Amino acid sequence: MNGHWFPFEMFLVGMFFVAVPYFASNNIAAIFLDTVWDPEIAFDRQIPVINWMIIPYTALYLFYPATLILTPKNDRGRAELIIAMQGLILITLFCVFFFMVLPAEIDLRDQLDTHWINNPPNAFEEALFSFIHTSDNPWNAWPSLHIVHSYLLARMMTYWVRREYSENSLAKVFLAVLWIEYALLCISILTTKQHYLFDLFTGFLTAVLAWKLFEYALGLADRHSPSSIAESADWL
Repeated sequence: MNGHWFPFEMFLVGMFFVAVPYFASNNIAAIFLDTVWDPEIAFDRQIPVINWMIIPYTALYLFYPATLILTPKNDRGRAELIIAMQGLILITLFCVFFFMVLPAEIDLRDQLDTHWINNPPNAFEEALFSFIHTSDNPWNAWPSLHIVHSYLLARMMTYWVRREYSENSLAKVFLAVLWIEYALLCISILTTKQHYLFDLFTGFLTAVLAWKLFEYALGLADRHSPSSIAESADWL
């Protein structure tokens, strides 16, 4: 498949080891757990609802295939993708630990009903809100995986675009759009009433620290050949 089969395999790995832990913990919390510590502050309810912000919020789900598409289709790229996937799995499990040990319900969705009396969403926005509310219970508050995943994936895409596609005239445009989307996504978790401000800050802090570990691990592909990495890990 011209180098695309391995990214597809990594997509399946991510579905099992990233998506399953998140949604499993989300449903366990919703059914069996109670809030241990509520991070809500008064300012959370002063942040206005902005209907169209559901678009950059759900755009997170485009980050995953985009990252796989941009993965270099060579041995170095495959080694880096393995390392990145391992890191994404570990940071997801790190966040799931807090979801389970210190669960917190995000009880802000009543503000949507109040706002929609005079400012109803259009059909597209309503469909996106419905999708999110149906698939994602208002738990798994902090650190916000929406912020953690989007930051790490944006950094990975930036890492590869700058190295592999720097000569492409659209590279700078793509990166500008990518990071504008990330900024909007950070705001959107608040204006769609999906998260508290505390979730945003703890998610961003977690993501920045995690990227430091990512950078060191990704350097393995620079310091060693992909075959030597595979041999040391007993893959060969």
